Amino acid sequence: MNPGWNGDAVRLDGVRKEYGKGVVALDGVTLAFPRGGFTAVMGPSGSGKSTFLHCAAGLDRPTSGSVVLDGQELAGMSETKLTKLRRDRVGFVFQAFNLLPALTVEQNVTLPQQLAGAKPDRRVVEEMLARVGLSGRRKHLPGELSGGQAQRVAIARALVTRPAVVFADEPTGALDTRTAAEVLELLRASVRTTGQTVIMVTHDPMAASYADRVIFLADGRIADELHAPTADVVAERMTHLGAWAAPTYASQRRGQNTGPARAGA
Repeated sequence: MNPGWNGDAVRLDGVRKEYGKGVVALDGVTLAFPRGGFTAVMGPSGSGKSTFLHCAAGLDRPTSGSVVLDGQELAGMSETKLTKLRRDRVGFVFQAFNLLPALTVEQNVTLPQQLAGAKPDRRVVEEMLARVGLSGRRKHLPGELSGGQAQRVAIARALVTRPAVVFADEPTGALDTRTAAEVLELLRASVRTTGQTVIMVTHDPMAASYADRVIFLADGRIADELHAPTADVVAERMTHLGAWAAPTYASQRRGQNTGPARAGA
């Protein structure tokens, strides 16, 4: 455990990510995500949202800076240990569901445990399927499910191991409005009832309104932060979000001159 860990589920300190020469996707991002919180991360195309998620989740290594995930400093961690940490302490929910078509709902949910060589706790699996409203679909294949049901399987799979953090990447991007609301309610319930930490990347102001706070990125930097968001306020902030906001906000937060932002990824 990192001796400087303060109990946050995830913390980034001065994280910078460069691709090739002069392409800066993240430019000195410092952020903390407390346990039991639901945070949405937004920004225009090229703002660094995907790169942020990949670095925070240990899917990619930053060029410089520190990432602490569930008390573990990721820098210097071997790929084997990093893979084990992600498997045991991180859940992922993606827009494309990523279910195996030949496996049943129940088999898809227990797959991470099976791959880890662990015997799934049937009671926990049953509770999770009931929680996402799929007890009657446990033997169905993904092809027999609606989009919303498939995403609920993905959420059950992400939560069944009781991870420290759930990273959701555009989890409602392929869903209609009503189904998206059901999925977002499930994510919010996981925060309220079991103390999960959810970090969601989204472009949708309505989706962001389900979070406790919204972090806005622009040109690889933190441009703004909003607590207790509403869809209208989030949409207004996105409309007026520009690269000019990034150095101003970063200076206020870090008390230093950050200089001009560069193109994100």
